[in-house]
Amino acid sequence: TVPRFLTAPGEDAPLLRRALLQAAVETAQEQDCSGVHVLYPTDEEADFLEEAGLARRITLQFHWKNPGYQRYDDYLARFDSKRRNQLKRERAAAATQGIQLRTVRGADLTPEHAQRAYTFYTSTCERHAWGQVQLTPGFFERVFRDLPDTVEMVEAVKDGQVIAGAFNLATPERLYGRYWGCTEEHPFLHFNVCLYQSVDDCIRSGRKVFEPGAGGEHKVTRGFEPTAVHSAHLIFDKRLDKAVRSFLRMEHMRLAPAVEEAERICGLKPWATPVPGSTGT
Repeated sequence: TVPRFLTAPGEDAPLLRRALLQAAVETAQEQDCSGVHVLYPTDEEADFLEEAGLARRITLQFHWKNPGYQRYDDYLARFDSKRRNQLKRERAAAATQGIQLRTVRGADLTPEHAQRAYTFYTSTCERHAWGQVQLTPGFFERVFRDLPDTVEMVEAVKDGQVIAGAFNLATPERLYGRYWGCTEEHPFLHFNVCLYQSVDDCIRSGRKVFEPGAGGEHKVTRGFEPTAVHSAHLIFDKRLDKAVRSFLRMEHMRLAPAVEEAERICGLKPWATPVPGSTGT
């Protein structure tokens, strides 16, 4: 989630947002696009887009948030003893399986890491019915070459071979989990590569938030908190636009009980995000 309507400081931001949105719609129509979609805007921008007539969607991601942990044990301390022991067992599984975990970043990244990232990415896409390979080897080569301070690669090594990996992107305050894959299946390998190793890294480096990607209600029991993310949609075909808006209203009605259950497990305050359509959209 970042600002999507970029305006210079001191300018009339609401006025320029309206101009930018109008230009986006006109450009999409001129190019015979099916519609305009704004993904991951800020809350303020999502409010503006809804007021402008776009269909607003609210979905959930599960983010790990760091209130100031000094050690990994501080993170474990937030759980009751049963859940704490479960997490300890899951993380300890790697050692009993003869698997070492490491995070590679900065100058230690090589073209070989980019090749492995692509291999793991495609292995996951091909393993699942919903998977679709969209990124190319060249994409990973360019990212690892040109953005070494932004890329992190979590790797699982067994008998001298890298058997699993996660391709992440990082800023000083946030870590973003993107793609993972493996060539061998082991219990809890996914949790160790995609969650626990990076949580520990975030605590060590003082990062405030770890966003491991979409989906995954299993993350709630591991301390990842339900977080609302927004998008807004304008579909030019009136029939399809009506159907999508109807779906979004039903989706939110189904989402609310799941959010409440996730918050109960996390011990969080009740969710207070407004229901799409409450203002007539």
